[in-house]
Amino acid sequence: MSAVFIDEVRAARDLLRDVAVPTPLISSRVLSELIGGPVLLKCENLQRTGSFKIRGAYVRIARLSEDERARGVVAASAGNHAQGVALAASMLGCRSTVFMPVGAPLPKIAATKGYGAQVRFPGPTVDDCLVAAEKHAEETGAVFIHPFDHLDVVAGQATIGLEILEQCPDVATVVGAVGGGGLMSGVAAAVKGAAKELGRDSGVKVIGAQAKRAAAFPPSLAAGVPVRVELQPTMADGIAVGRPGDITYGLVSELVDAVVTVTEESISQALLLCLERAKQVVEPAGAAGVAALLEHSYAVKPPVVVLLSGGNIDPLLLSKVLRHGLAGAGRYLVVRCRLKDRPGALVTLLSELAELGVNVLDVMHERVAARLHVEEAEVLMHLETRGADHSEDVIGRLRAKGYTLTLS
Repeated sequence: MSAVFIDEVRAARDLLRDVAVPTPLISSRVLSELIGGPVLLKCENLQRTGSFKIRGAYVRIARLSEDERARGVVAASAGNHAQGVALAASMLGCRSTVFMPVGAPLPKIAATKGYGAQVRFPGPTVDDCLVAAEKHAEETGAVFIHPFDHLDVVAGQATIGLEILEQCPDVATVVGAVGGGGLMSGVAAAVKGAAKELGRDSGVKVIGAQAKRAAAFPPSLAAGVPVRVELQPTMADGIAVGRPGDITYGLVSELVDAVVTVTEESISQALLLCLERAKQVVEPAGAAGVAALLEHSYAVKPPVVVLLSGGNIDPLLLSKVLRHGLAGAGRYLVVRCRLKDRPGALVTLLSELAELGVNVLDVMHERVAARLHVEEAEVLMHLETRGADHSEDVIGRLRAKGYTLTLS
């Protein structure tokens, strides 16, 4: 398939030449040290609309007939595909309607409207939006632009693979997020097809990463057919897809070497790493590839290219995810501490923390509660530490001084 499809990818790249930005490839020292070889980050978070989705959306709409574009287009998305379709439609002079989940991030909603789309909210999941968008297409004649399950969309996303080979000709492994499969099936087709043309017999290994709470590909690959799974809440809403596409399932099963799952903790730590160490603002779904390296470093061979597939994150969610990541790294503690209800007890506790080098972010002091004895008080504290070892030292030394601690 990759040998046949590579010509379609090159044609898609010609369409995108003045539309999509060739995004940079930057080195990550911390990830390179983790796996013992070069790791580079492909920054699609810096792409127009903040994600790779403009590539596939533009190719799909550009290949419609004039009559089809005159009827308008409709899409369903948690945000990134929505923005890609809205901008592509605007650039190509056609109307767009986008169905987004209730509770979609406000910046993504605002950006989608800003690019000219009419936005509707049919339900809480992307699958609800897909059903509503397909119904709208039947009723109005608008062309449904699927977020992943169409060869034109896959060809557009696959242009990333050509850029990767040009920027890192000796790449051995490519890792990236998988939702419905459009991105990594396209990248796999491009890098494997182009590598084969270059005579690289060993080819390139391609690994997809799914949020463990929304992982439809592993059971589908095990069953040999696309299967639907029940989605659990995940911060990586952009890749929370309950069933692989028929087209993308076939491509992933043929071309992607492995699909691994990653935990919420790994995703939040990956996002924190991208922000702190690579200076890249990435949304949780966009950091899934980095999370895969943190959890499954044994599975890759360097040089490795990791796709940062999107950077559209609500600032409020970013603050929550960063605290989640800091907690996972042992740098943020939420502690309940019992102490005697007497003058100076709280000051003494805070002085102890200061001597231990702890930054107290927040304190809530409670003196009357059914769970407390008359002579007791309880303090809920949000603490910033220097890492897991420091956190353990702080907890151990406070307990040694007689404090009763409960970690939240």
